Formats: sequence, structure tokens, C-alpha cells
Amino acid sequence: MNAMWMKKSVPFRILCLSLILTTFSRFSESAPAEASRFDLYGNPSVFSDYLPRTGGETNYLKDTKTYQAKSYDERIKFIILHYTATDNETGKRALTIGNVSSHYLITSAADEPVLSLVDDDKRAWHAGESMFYGRSGLNDTSIGIEIINRGISAGKYLPYSEAQIQKTALLLKHLIQKYHIEAKFVLGHSDIAPGRKLDPGPLFPWEHLYREYGIGAWYNEKDKKEFLDEIPEEKFAELKTLDFQKELYIYGYRIFLTDKLDAHTKNVIRAFQSHFHPQGMTGVMDRETYAILLALNKKYPGRKVPGSTTE
Repeated sequence: MNAMWMKKSVPFRILCLSLILTTFSRFSESAPAEASRFDLYGNPSVFSDYLPRTGGETNYLKDTKTYQAKSYDERIKFIILHYTATDNETGKRALTIGNVSSHYLITSAADEPVLSLVDDDKRAWHAGESMFYGRSGLNDTSIGIEIINRGISAGKYLPYSEAQIQKTALLLKHLIQKYHIEAKFVLGHSDIAPGRKLDPGPLFPWEHLYREYGIGAWYNEKDKKEFLDEIPEEKFAELKTLDFQKELYIYGYRIFLTDKLDAHTKNVIRAFQSHFHPQGMTGVMDRETYAILLALNKKYPGRKVPGSTTE
């Protein structure tokens, strides 16, 4: 066999080798995923995936193992709770075929599951013009949860059902753990858009969620009492509107340090009271509301006031 091969002309041998290499090349191109597991020397490759072809002939490999950045955090920072101000069917239609949307919808039907309307990694249109803790346009950094509730009827806010609260709590616990959401960043629509929005309203059970499920922010009663003792009525009467504005700013609300009890300041106070002191929701700062605000800022350190040197 070797003798016959040696007798063949050089061009014949070149032709045979060319046919062998062509066949091998075609086989390799048919299975690029297998080839990507090894480098040029046959060792396991660090590359974990291909970047798809975009018209050229080269498959570029994506290396996800050799280098890893350490400077990053979660894109999702906030969870915003809403009421729909509708019944079930109207709410479903509005959130699926209208110009608004939310990631989740919780209906009033006890036996209906939580409805996932928009994937978490996509932006839903639920927050509108909004700001909290210096971040604006919170559609970009939040998950929205709509709860079926008509809101206000005959001048009165309407309660939520126990089934709705249980479903909301389980969903919140899952999302908070998954995205590492800070306690004070579980908010109502009124917290991020005071004056423009009232939901989820003063009957939403923020304290119940905190005490029964460990969800969201709430103040310590001991701290509140200490601040009430430190600020008797005569001392509270000497405080300026600027003092209230600064504390609301520290917690995270969008407020202007004007030292004037203007319409915006009243709206922010009202939004805060709706969340943390609903029985005193007047839009005017009272001593108990102020003690609650101070207790919250003690428990959850906040932002630095512009122009100040202390946190």
C-alpha cells in the first residue's frame, strides 16, 4: 500500500489531502457549539457562549468567566403599590389594552391568582411623573403592583380584603428577597407623586404588613414616645416649616426647602400621614406626625440635607 502511494504523482497526493481537509472543515462548521468548548490546544475553553453571526463569517465568543466587574447593583430599587379605582374587569382591561400597565395585578377575587402582566425585567407604565430619594422617573427602577380597589366612594376610602392583603404580602416578600429591596423603598403611589396621586390610600394596611410579614418600613413606638417627650406642645409650636421640610427630605420625599407651608408641602405631609399616620391625615404637621417622622429617620438613616454638614 505504501509503495503504491509513493508511486502516485505529487499532484495526486495534494488533491487527496485537499479533499480530506475540505471534509474536515465542513464538519467543524456544522458544530460550532462543540468546538467552542476547547481552545486551540484542546484544553477546555473559558468561553461560555457565542455571539450570534451578524452577516459575517466569524462567530465571536463571549467570555463570562475570566473577568467580573464588582461595581454594580440591582436595577430594580423600588416597589410601588397602587389601587386601580376600578372593579375587576375594568381594571384588567385598563392594564392590558390601555396606555398604562403594571407588572402585577391583584384582583378582589379570593380564588384568583396574582396576575403577572409585565415581566420584571421590562418597564411598565405605572409610576408616571415621580420621584423618591433623589431618583426620578421611577418607571425605570421600580416594579408596580396594582390592587383592585375602587378607592373613594361617597367621600370615604374603601378597605382591602384579607385575601388581597395575603396575596400582596406573599408577592412582596418574594420580590423584596429577589431584588434586595430596602424596607423604605416599598412605597405607595402617593409617596412618589404627592398631590397628584392618593393611592393606595389611608386604609392600606402598611403597619399590618410590617408587623405580620416583616414588609416595608415602620417606626419604633419607643422612639416615637421619646420624641414626643422631648418636644412638648410649647416647643413644637416654636418649630418652623423648614424643620418639617428638612426631615421629610431626609426620609426621601421630593420637597422644596422653602420654609413656607405651601400647597406642595401640604401634599407631601398628607402623603406621609396616609402611609404612617392615617388617622391624622390632614396635610398639616402635628406633634405626633413629627415624632413619627423623627423616629423613622432615626431607624432608617436618610439623605444629607443640602448645605448641611451632618447626615
